[in-house]
Amino acid sequence: MEVIHKRCAGLDVHEKFVSVCLRVLDDHGHLSKEVREYSTMTADLLQLGDWLASVGVTHVAMESSGVYWKPIWNLLEDRFTILLVNARHVKQVPGRKTDVSDAEWLAQLLQHGLLHGSFVPPTAIRDLRDLTRHRTSLLHERTRAVNRVHKVLEDANIKLGAVASDIMGVSGRAMLQALIAGETDANTMASLARRRLKQKRAALTAALTGRVRPHHQSAPDPADAHRFPERAGDGARRADR
Repeated sequence: MEVIHKRCAGLDVHEKFVSVCLRVLDDHGHLSKEVREYSTMTADLLQLGDWLASVGVTHVAMESSGVYWKPIWNLLEDRFTILLVNARHVKQVPGRKTDVSDAEWLAQLLQHGLLHGSFVPPTAIRDLRDLTRHRTSLLHERTRAVNRVHKVLEDANIKLGAVASDIMGVSGRAMLQALIAGETDANTMASLARRRLKQKRAALTAALTGRVRPHHQSAPDPADAHRFPERAGDGARRADR
């Protein structure tokens, strides 16, 4: 079978260690193979990179196993051409012997050009994706927190959400904090309305008349749910309506 990459390596990545199989085809057609194991600590991964570079490796392949491939990719991407391959695709390639390790099999397939690497975006795009995913997670947490507040209010016969379109607005949070502090007078809480919500004071008084018990007041502070902006860069609070 034709050799595409004369000096390459296959990496079998785990959480605590990585097995490396080096395959080198010299100018005389002699194939040599060496297997080593490294810790996934940064210093050891740098040593791995130095070793591969010292023997002239140009291409490296590893499976996309969870998130364990990321530290290795981050340290080696500027030094070698790395192929991040799908484990399912590797398993579908016929001809593997039972006594061949994952690292050896990856190196063998890579050397003969039988691997197709997955797309891995540049570092800046990966960083942006991480931030976007984290922001999305925070928004989901905020939504869950607001839903819990709605549930507690309904259980306490408080119908604030039926009058105020956003119970997490300036007025809504002021009323909720008053409830948590032990305020029971609906008219007093309705007087906390701001902006356009002032026009609904009578409706607010009716909505805030309920049966609030101590365990309702011990619920998580609803102000915490408003810490996550609904739009990137949106530091402004919603107008009450």
